[in-house]
Amino acid sequence: MTTPIAPTKSPVAAATTTPTANSTTGTGTSGSLVNNTEIASNFTTFLQLLTTQLKNQDPLSPMDTNQFTQQLVQFAQVEQQLKSNDQLSTLVSLQQTAQSTAALDYVGQDVIVDGSTAQLTNSKATWSFSPTKPATAQISIKNTAGQLVYTNSYTVQAGQQNFAWNGRDSNGTQWPDGAYTISITATDASGQTVAIAPEVQGVVDSADLSQTPPVLSIGGQNFTFDKIKRIVRSN
Repeated sequence: MTTPIAPTKSPVAAATTTPTANSTTGTGTSGSLVNNTEIASNFTTFLQLLTTQLKNQDPLSPMDTNQFTQQLVQFAQVEQQLKSNDQLSTLVSLQQTAQSTAALDYVGQDVIVDGSTAQLTNSKATWSFSPTKPATAQISIKNTAGQLVYTNSYTVQAGQQNFAWNGRDSNGTQWPDGAYTISITATDASGQTVAIAPEVQGVVDSADLSQTPPVLSIGGQNFTFDKIKRIVRSN
């Protein structure tokens, strides 16, 4: 009596049908492009394996089709994610280009930025500030070494105003051109502290496009876009 031989699975069916680690990773634009190629190749191989397994499956023990369905879904999700990464990389590149273009437009413009350090040039340095209410303000100025070179008390009003310093200390001594830092402490009529944040006005000398975001140079200091508060039209 001859014993029937049950069909056996093809050796091809023993190959793995899950995506490789390389096909599901990639953070940069070039990496995504490479992985998209790998995904397409693996997906084709997967379909070939699936077809071969279905043709050679054991009729008495058919394979679970749910597993193949889940793997198909996983392949589709990975492919969509890689496409999304490519699109996000393109958007980031476009945004960086737009920032660079905007930075170039600032060169030569007279702007006001948040900051306390201004350049004394030709015996003149100017700061701006905007108290919320009238107050008595103690204004102090220091040089780059931290040495106090000027201090005086002023009555300031609410609203935008400028403070111009001629580079002379309380004794009338002329200080050399350079960077000087202002600090302002103020109190109102009832003795309550009034917060006053100084601002610096200057011309944008250059824009460093090699940094992200681009950095603007104003009076020897570097500022990003978020520090710019106003652009002043030259008279």
